[in-house]
Amino acid sequence: MSRYDLPKAYDFKSTEPRIYEMWEKGGYFQPSNDPRKPDFDPAKKPFVISIPPPNVTGELHLGHPMFVSLEDLMIRYHRMKGEPTLWVPGTDHAGIATQLQVEKALAKEGLTREQIGREEFLRRTWAWKEKYGGIITTQIRRLGASCDWTRERFTLDEGLSRAVREAFVRLYEKGLIYRGPRLINWSPGLKTAVSDLEVEYSEEPGKLYYFKYMLADGSGEYIPVATTRPETILGDTAVAVHPDDPRYQKYIGRKVIVPILGREIPVIADEYVDREFGTGALKITPGHDPNDYEIGQRHGLPVLSMLDREAKVTEVGGPYAGLDRFVCREKLWEDMRAAGLVIKEEPYTLNVPRSQRGGEIVEPMISEQWFVKIEPLAKAALEAVRDGRIRIIPERFEKVYFNWLENIKDWCISRQLWWGHRIPVWYCDDCGGEMCARTDPLLCAHCGGKNIRQDPDVLDTWFSSGLWPFSTLGWPDETPDLRYFYPTSVMETGYDILFFWVARMIMMGLEFTGQAPFHTVYLHGLVRDEHGRKMSKSYGNVIDPLVVMDKYGTDALRFTLLVGSTPGQDTNISEKKVEANRNFANKIWNAGRFVISAIGSLTPSPLPKGEGAGGEGWTLADSWIWARLQQLVRDAERLFQAYQFGEAGRQIYEFFWSEFADWYVEVAKLQLQKEATKAQTAETLARVLDISLRLLHPFTPFVTEELWGHLRRALLDSPLAHLAKDWPEALIIAPWPTPRDPEGWEEAKVADFALLQEIIRAIRNLRAEKKVSPARRLPATIVGGAKTELLKEQAEVIASLSGLDYALLSIVDSIASKPEGAVSLVVGAVEIHIPLAGMVDSQAERARLEKELADVEAQIARLEKLLASDFASKAPPPVVQKERDRLSALLETAEKLKAQLQ
Repeated sequence: MSRYDLPKAYDFKSTEPRIYEMWEKGGYFQPSNDPRKPDFDPAKKPFVISIPPPNVTGELHLGHPMFVSLEDLMIRYHRMKGEPTLWVPGTDHAGIATQLQVEKALAKEGLTREQIGREEFLRRTWAWKEKYGGIITTQIRRLGASCDWTRERFTLDEGLSRAVREAFVRLYEKGLIYRGPRLINWSPGLKTAVSDLEVEYSEEPGKLYYFKYMLADGSGEYIPVATTRPETILGDTAVAVHPDDPRYQKYIGRKVIVPILGREIPVIADEYVDREFGTGALKITPGHDPNDYEIGQRHGLPVLSMLDREAKVTEVGGPYAGLDRFVCREKLWEDMRAAGLVIKEEPYTLNVPRSQRGGEIVEPMISEQWFVKIEPLAKAALEAVRDGRIRIIPERFEKVYFNWLENIKDWCISRQLWWGHRIPVWYCDDCGGEMCARTDPLLCAHCGGKNIRQDPDVLDTWFSSGLWPFSTLGWPDETPDLRYFYPTSVMETGYDILFFWVARMIMMGLEFTGQAPFHTVYLHGLVRDEHGRKMSKSYGNVIDPLVVMDKYGTDALRFTLLVGSTPGQDTNISEKKVEANRNFANKIWNAGRFVISAIGSLTPSPLPKGEGAGGEGWTLADSWIWARLQQLVRDAERLFQAYQFGEAGRQIYEFFWSEFADWYVEVAKLQLQKEATKAQTAETLARVLDISLRLLHPFTPFVTEELWGHLRRALLDSPLAHLAKDWPEALIIAPWPTPRDPEGWEEAKVADFALLQEIIRAIRNLRAEKKVSPARRLPATIVGGAKTELLKEQAEVIASLSGLDYALLSIVDSIASKPEGAVSLVVGAVEIHIPLAGMVDSQAERARLEKELADVEAQIARLEKLLASDFASKAPPPVVQKERDRLSALLETAEKLKAQLQ
């Protein structure tokens, strides 16, 4: 075993942590041009990504490897292109999610947050963050994320908290923040408002309750009304009918009586009412339904709150006060039945609003909340995408973005939680004044009184996340980092948070910095199981990325997610796919072992000087693989520029596995046995492996870095040292391959090698069909026609790769008649005759040739018809010519087959 021999198998378990530590200690994750360092050049344009901050106490699920792999791929690509590259890491305090975890832990001790008080609760939450906050960042490192950890941020750290306060105060001073009563989504279990975006609707069986609204004049007349939530009758302040509905026109302007409570309320006319739904008459509860709230505003109706924050009935509900919402529903309905007010009940499918976080039914409720006046901010954000300052990939999401921003409602930013950024507003109990300040006041700014108290609410988590691209770089201070790295370059995230987060970052960025926070938004899809189902515990189909990485390695998981992904489309993943890509990592390793042992077997000798890939010293296979590699470099660069990373990865995989490993390496084994071609072959192997590893590095960083290090050391210690003399010490900073223009010789070489491949495949297929033992070397006659010279030069390759006996292989340019008792194959204009005497049923052989001829003739007929149609005059001339060439090749094949059948 020479010292160049690599271990037989690639051991990702020991390699990954060692390589990551080498990268981090080497400072490779920090930008090559850094405002903190002495030789900084502000003129160099950086490439910057802010990580979508995961929840600080969260743990890895498959969504994380998806965004980490995509962003790391972009970062590694730009770093290899020599651009100063910064990926800012960090975590989000995740208001509701984190508070819920701490409250659950308290419940195990039999405590509630109210019992221990705000200060103690916050102390415990910080302790929880310290204990569990490191898990997610450790897991993100494990994915190979090349973030600059020296710049890591947390949404509640001191600098970001200052940025949040500055943003709030500026909006407040501009009159864009206000406090007011508003119908919000109230989560009784979480005791907080949740945003419209955090409410999920599920279809569930329910009932439609029909009842009588009696007229107040004692006439005994009534208006029939239907509802799905009878308990809200207690908060009704009107009954609405359509102004043109002949059934109810006579009642408009009269009064009706609220069942059981006896309150008089008006009958109003409003065009919103759907005459077809229920009875065509609508009870109006402005305090508990968003549509009713809007009708109430139009008609100046009072707003009554019949539920409190725990979803129990308030004093508005008279005799039902204190009852739970669902208990009240039953009791009120029974009392109405007894009073003869019930008409009927019908089964009805409800659209039930549930909280994304806790899963309980959300109640629309009137509440004093803080809001951002969103229209001026939304206008600016629409403009930035419309005029091209920001591009959304895939483009179809621009429509969704426009639609949302054009119909946006004011943003409710207050949450009744304790964990988060507290609203910087104080109230004075002496004079009733209100003040908003950058630093905590000690006295009332209006009357100088000491009796001031801070608003108890905290800000919606998305308020601080909206500032993320610039707050993480030092805003509101004009720091060197902010000056150089802002605006950032690409915002890569899931399409499911386009509104939650992306739109808000754009609005905040434009508002506070006057610039779009990034020039491109790249949206990835959700990760689903192999059948396209969403992963959920209830389906039992959740794939744990940590388990998968332990089993198959990080590179395999990354490659699976990246190659399976298309911008904006969901990705289906299965363990089988990851296993297949673990096999790919092994394939890379084994090819690397072969190349390194080839380099190690060289003895110092003057190399034959080649004249470029088409010239002396280069074999056909050398020229072919080099031409294919250069085409791949051009294609990969084009695809990377178009954000088609999945397709780029697929093409690199195909090249490495199907062309380099399956073909060139096999030919190279022959070439290495000959003194004349040995050194040139080793050089070609080394060059192709080097460029392949560079192209693969953003996808599979660990195996490529490890192998490239071995390749570099082997080269520097060999007669080929000149190849690696300018290489850096690590692949992570090695230059990305530069696309070169074709030189003109490539097409002919690729076509020649493709002919060899077809001949070899045809013979291999025949052997498999006839079940010829792999060890058996067969004699053959090949009639080469115009290609005879080429085939003679390549006879050894053909014989070796298709199991022919080289000594019994004859290559001629023509033949008088088909050899007796031979099986004949036709590849383009080349005929191959293989005597399989005694093994072949000649009738079956004739049937095979006839079938092949019928297939070829069918293709000829199809092409002749196509070329006789409008196609020939309408299609571009090169396309037409291509079809004509195909036709003449098919006609030639048909002639050969007919000759064999005579």
